[in-house]
Amino acid sequence: MKPQKALVCLALAGLGLGFGPKADQPLKDAFKKDFYVGAALNYRQISGQDAKSMALVKQQFNTISPENLLKWEAVHPKPDTYNFKPADDYVAFGQQNKMFTIGHTLMWHQQTPKWVFEDAEGKPASRELLLKRLEEHINTVVGRYKGKIAGWDVVNEAIDDQQGDLRKTKWLEILGEDFAAKAFEYAHKADPKAQLYYNDYSLYRPEKRAGVIKLVKSLQAKGIKVDAIGMQGHYGLTKPSLEDVEASIVAFSQLGCKVNFTELDIDVLPNPSRRQGADIAETFGADAKYNVYTTGLPDSVQQKLTKRYADLFALFHKHRDVIDRVTLWGVTDADSWLNDWPIRGRTSYPLLFDRNYQPKPAVQAVLRASK
Repeated sequence: MKPQKALVCLALAGLGLGFGPKADQPLKDAFKKDFYVGAALNYRQISGQDAKSMALVKQQFNTISPENLLKWEAVHPKPDTYNFKPADDYVAFGQQNKMFTIGHTLMWHQQTPKWVFEDAEGKPASRELLLKRLEEHINTVVGRYKGKIAGWDVVNEAIDDQQGDLRKTKWLEILGEDFAAKAFEYAHKADPKAQLYYNDYSLYRPEKRAGVIKLVKSLQAKGIKVDAIGMQGHYGLTKPSLEDVEASIVAFSQLGCKVNFTELDIDVLPNPSRRQGADIAETFGADAKYNVYTTGLPDSVQQKLTKRYADLFALFHKHRDVIDRVTLWGVTDADSWLNDWPIRGRTSYPLLFDRNYQPKPAVQAVLRASK
């Protein structure tokens, strides 16, 4: 190499622009032949208040999910009111950057306004009224983004944590056991070409896995296609085991569905929750023993995080024939919902990029897993 060229390479390496360890290649390129790699976006990013995040998204990812922008309470807060501006901006960003754009979520027991389940007198809505509202909501929202949003989380978290039964929700209570079938039917009608997904957390647990298999088979028996099952991937440093995660990948693929990892993050903090999961209703009061890395992540923990991400992406790569997408739930540590769950105000470190928008050592480990 000529001396002048060597100096240029050193300068670029120092800036992390191509030859140094920071930027071997973008994540989306490393897994280009395997699956999409993406991140969930929030309102601050979409509204232009966090340009650095958006630059990182363009550089690293080829699929995006909306963290909260398309949940019912955000997009349809009142019976006759839709708030489409944030979602429009989100979808426009996806289109401009040729991203595989996801819609999340059409039916969920959380973040759905109370009025949805009540009649004009405040009494529980009838089945007919609730079905009418559900169809109108799905028709309006999915219809607006027809051909622009490529895949929808149609039903979110409908399986109970403990037994794997249908979760006791207003949807089940008022509509009965065909609530999920109705949501999938309406979504397919609103955009016949969109992929339609079932999404849930803790799907590595055998009981919950069995519950989802039963639900999906009941939909398939009605002639309803579930394109993929979204395993949320809110994991810890040691739990769940890779074997349990793999068992679910295999079991779900045997249904003829693809598997997506839809909300991946690794909680490095002690967790007072009695289970590894994502039940947002389960919160706790502030306690210093659950917020132990307020000034930074110790190197020993950083190494464990690196190994955990490397092991998971090696598993995803192994099953690349059935995995379509891996989406991290946030862009940098600063955006993560785990700063506020299950305890508000924690300093959490669950993602691949730190609070300064820099790649952690885990990024290099993940890139190696793509080989």
